[in-house]
Amino acid sequence: MTTAGLTEQFVLGNYGRFPISFTHGEGSYLWDEDGRRYLDFVTGIAVCALGHCPEVMKNALTEQGGKLIHVSNLYQIREQAELAQFVVEKMMERPGKVFFCNSGAEANDGLIKLARKRAFDKYGAKAGKNVIITCKQSFHGRTLGGIAATAQEKVKIGFDPLLPGFLHVPFNDIETLKEAVNEHTAAILFEPLQGEGGINPATPEFMAAAAELCQSHDALLMFDEVQCGSGRTGDWCGWRTLLEGTGIEVEPDAVSWAKGFGGGFPIGSFWASDDCAGALGPGTHGSTFGGTPLGSAVSLALLKAIDEGGVLENVKRQEKRIKDAVAAWGHPLIDSLRGAGLMLGFVVDGEVLRKQADFVESGKTPSLYVVNAAMEAGMLTVPAGENVVRWLPRLDVPDEEVDEALGLFKKVLDSLI
Repeated sequence: MTTAGLTEQFVLGNYGRFPISFTHGEGSYLWDEDGRRYLDFVTGIAVCALGHCPEVMKNALTEQGGKLIHVSNLYQIREQAELAQFVVEKMMERPGKVFFCNSGAEANDGLIKLARKRAFDKYGAKAGKNVIITCKQSFHGRTLGGIAATAQEKVKIGFDPLLPGFLHVPFNDIETLKEAVNEHTAAILFEPLQGEGGINPATPEFMAAAAELCQSHDALLMFDEVQCGSGRTGDWCGWRTLLEGTGIEVEPDAVSWAKGFGGGFPIGSFWASDDCAGALGPGTHGSTFGGTPLGSAVSLALLKAIDEGGVLENVKRQEKRIKDAVAAWGHPLIDSLRGAGLMLGFVVDGEVLRKQADFVESGKTPSLYVVNAAMEAGMLTVPAGENVVRWLPRLDVPDEEVDEALGLFKKVLDSLI
């Protein structure tokens, strides 16, 4: 039976899958069951930070897998503690504590619990200080807590009653945010650079306003860096990239990571400042597989390779090369290119596409139509909303592969007008 047939018969149909199955990958390339090679600028949606099957991960999996794979968090775990040290000292450069889990959704659930428990401990249940403010077009995961926090109605349909206590405001709207924050606000949570919502960066002014409001109302400022963190923007923390050169300084109280944090190994985490980390004491939160010796060792090996290999510098250099090339195209199908580092969004002009009968008859969104055309040409990209095509290549992508992607993508765009 084909992979498609097996999937249809035995796998829950909760994903809208492309009609393709891969057998192996190396670096920036994947091969399907027919032996066709694809240039992968999806990388598991910003997961495979150093591409497919990098040596550093294979070596860490082999070495640690031969020593110790799992023990309970009832015990001290050296590998976990060393990974936490890297997060605190290298990524955050601020004192704090780190919790490990399996995914970004779990990490964000942890942030929600952290904010509410901290407010409960400080003000008591009667104060009702338990509202978490998030932003429209956000995405915070598929758990019940994650979809309650996510300000996109399409992810909520059919799952009532949702976890209460969330308020959604327009992204980058400072005045509406000011009106929303009050004595019941426990935290403000948002992605510094929205992923699923369309590669939308938070403005420095919005981040600064959120920080000031949290300080004045004794609430936590929490950043979801599941997709934009771990070096994706050219810095360990995405918000620092967006603030660079502005003279504005913002420091969150808690930050979540996953995706590229493990390079393909399932691991998520969040950091909490020393001022609020104590809210989650023994018995308040946990994860059976969070921070196992194997997962921690693999993640640390990956992050050290990024830190020591000039990878962050490559991210910023390739961002400039891509943006310069696309600007020179002046392509009628691309309205703009936004994002930071190697988390880039091509905004497709749907009006131009609508002049094509094939597009109109397809019934697809502009972004999905372009993504499918690129896939047929041998390049993998991913939609971000109805009109944005994301590029999320490996962070150490070399010049020749970026040039190949630019050539392939422009050829695809040319074919659609």
